[in-house]
Amino acid sequence: MAEIELSILSRQCLDRRLPDMDTLKREVAAWQDNRNHEETWIDWRFTTADARVKLKRLYPSINN
Repeated sequence: MAEIELSILSRQCLDRRLPDMDTLKREVAAWQDNRNHEETWIDWRFTTADARVKLKRLYPSINN
């Protein structure tokens, strides 16, 4: 999730040159406030069932 948010931040806020660190901090804070206010969420398309199939070799098999 963090990587996704950083990618969005990069595209929406950091896609231009900023003159100094104070401007960067203000821009990121404003972007973050807006993002939190909108209550955005991530639409996960990789389900647990998909993970079990695709990553089967990583999970031990439990047989009774």
